[in-house]
Amino acid sequence: MTDASENHVSEADGEVGVVIVAAGRGARAGQANGPKQYQSIGGRAVIAHTLDMFLAHPRTGRIVVAIHADDHELFRQAAGAAAGRVIAVMGGPTRQESVRLGLLALKEHAPSQVLIHDAVRPFVDAELIDRTIAAITEHEGALPALPVAETLKRESNSGVVAETVSRSGLHAAQTPQGFPYAPILAAHNKAHLLGRLDFTDDAAIAEWAHIPVKLVPGSPDNVKLTWARDIAMAHQRLSNVPIHFPDIRTGNGYDVHAFEAGDHVTLCGVAIPHEKKLSGHSDADVGLHALTDALLATCGAGDIGTHFPPSDPQWKGAASRIFVEHAARLVRERGGRIANADITLICEAPRVGPHREAMTSALSRMLGIAADRISIKATTNEKLGFIGREEGIAAIATASVVFPGEVPE
Repeated sequence: MTDASENHVSEADGEVGVVIVAAGRGARAGQANGPKQYQSIGGRAVIAHTLDMFLAHPRTGRIVVAIHADDHELFRQAAGAAAGRVIAVMGGPTRQESVRLGLLALKEHAPSQVLIHDAVRPFVDAELIDRTIAAITEHEGALPALPVAETLKRESNSGVVAETVSRSGLHAAQTPQGFPYAPILAAHNKAHLLGRLDFTDDAAIAEWAHIPVKLVPGSPDNVKLTWARDIAMAHQRLSNVPIHFPDIRTGNGYDVHAFEAGDHVTLCGVAIPHEKKLSGHSDADVGLHALTDALLATCGAGDIGTHFPPSDPQWKGAASRIFVEHAARLVRERGGRIANADITLICEAPRVGPHREAMTSALSRMLGIAADRISIKATTNEKLGFIGREEGIAAIATASVVFPGEVPE
């Protein structure tokens, strides 16, 4: 195990730092077997499962774990060989202070972005980490969250229902929460200096510090282990894991639009100056239209015209990212995880190469996946056909999605 003054971490650091909060006492889960982050589920400590996900992720760099002063030996035993791959620091009396101390431990080799995660959320997955990282910008944070499904009631002073609270627009926050590193550290330090110790999560501090925080889809599996019953259910889940057949689906999409008079074309979400534009009811983005069809194909949800008919005037001039984000949401609602997206643009002009990075970045945000899961290619039609005559542009897209498998009989 290392402390904040040591540097026994891999030199192959990524650009995203991680702070894992593990200094709590977890009284609600019971103390008979120690703090809940060190209790055993599936034969290993809760925190060991959590560390596995972040240590294995290709985008994470230095990982700091804020632990209680009494837990050094517990942490060493729970983390095993992983203890030497992270920086362990002493946490504070509150979660908020533990996060601040964890952020400070990253300051010497400050990352551009940081994820802050509760150690007692061991079922975080790589796709959720991808979505959160993809949504972080230089000035904005990212909060994975789930829409509130239960009906909400406000209690009166006498213990009866005072009113039913609308759940419209309400979300349950999860971690990891992601932020640009410097602004969130500054916000934590400012709150500390002003004696503000009442924030329940880091998104709340960001809101107070006027750092915009974008919502990204959370995961229903990413539960926080709070009660003794949660620990027991997590142990049962890991101890009786059925073998599933993989359910990997691939969808294809094709689209074509003709040129008309104009001054730019929109391809894969990026406006490119050009002597013509593409004709269509929306912004005629052939790449995104083809990708929308490919995503919908993976879950049998029809095609783009099913959801956004060109006869409907509300879609006139609409940005095609709306279509892609809708299709990606349908995939996730059916339990799918987007593994990759591949788009080939077929045109003589404009040149796509100079804009590929911007296109990839735009698609990463739309789909909530890492940039290395996205491929954008371009080819000409060797001056043949309507494309060769520069009468229009075509696009072919392929999407691969992993859905929950079935248990064999």
